[in-house]
Amino acid sequence: MSDLDSRIEAVRAFNRFITRHIGALNEGLLASSFSLTECRILYELAHRPGVTASELGRDLALDPGYLSRLLRSFRERGLVTASAAENDARRQELRLTETGDRAFAPLNERSRAEVAAVLAPLAEADQARLIEAMHTIETLIGERRPAAPTIVLRPHRPGDMGWIVHRHAALYAREYGFDDGFEALVAEIASNFIRNFDPTCERCWMAERDGEPVGSVSVVRLDETTAKLRLLYVEPSARGLGIGRRLVDEAVAFARAAGYRRMMLWTIDFLTAARKIYEIGGFTLVERTPNHAFGRDMVDETWALDL
Repeated sequence: MSDLDSRIEAVRAFNRFITRHIGALNEGLLASSFSLTECRILYELAHRPGVTASELGRDLALDPGYLSRLLRSFRERGLVTASAAENDARRQELRLTETGDRAFAPLNERSRAEVAAVLAPLAEADQARLIEAMHTIETLIGERRPAAPTIVLRPHRPGDMGWIVHRHAALYAREYGFDDGFEALVAEIASNFIRNFDPTCERCWMAERDGEPVGSVSVVRLDETTAKLRLLYVEPSARGLGIGRRLVDEAVAFARAAGYRRMMLWTIDFLTAARKIYEIGGFTLVERTPNHAFGRDMVDETWALDL
């Protein structure tokens, strides 16, 4: 057998190993009724709302006819809607419906849990080697096209709380007309987090796009069984990339792992994008209270999630 034949057989052996390892040969992926291709399409729709069928077909290398049949099935099952873009009626934008969001949520959670189970037996150095090997494969045989923005979630570090206060204050003043009382509130929350931070049951994440901060969220302890989600924020320039959902998913997963039984949060009635994220994440509205704060009328809302 030539050296080339040996390398070909090695690649084929790896392909057989990885497809078996991730369950790609199972009739339903992630203990669901969805195939691998269907799960991948749902993932793209969840993280790229407004993508078109042609863009999906190009990025996933799917036959247009096959993709069309899958999308038609999704629409018939109430998982996906298609609507004309505001600036171009010829462009049909695809989005998950509420039913689609509910179908995708457990798939996303199971996928995360499966990857966590793969990484758990490995030492930190071996985890790093594994990720580096994956990047090497992507670099060597991936398509040579402009890379998508890299979104990374990391723990907070010195200086991050100042950024969180500044960005909250500036954006809410510009988009909602809040006065500086809101900046004072966020500064108080951030200060209390730093002063009382307990890494065993509290956490703050920063979302970075290509190394620049674009979002945040934190989990704080209310009591032994209850956590509170606070300071969810996504930069306007980074909206539509699924960052808010990733931050909330990460916070909920941490709260479960920390042993909390319930998670609470406070929001405002007109923050529709945030409310949508909470609803998709399984939170339910438990209380509404009219209020006048930060220079305007609003309705305070309390949401809860049983963990």
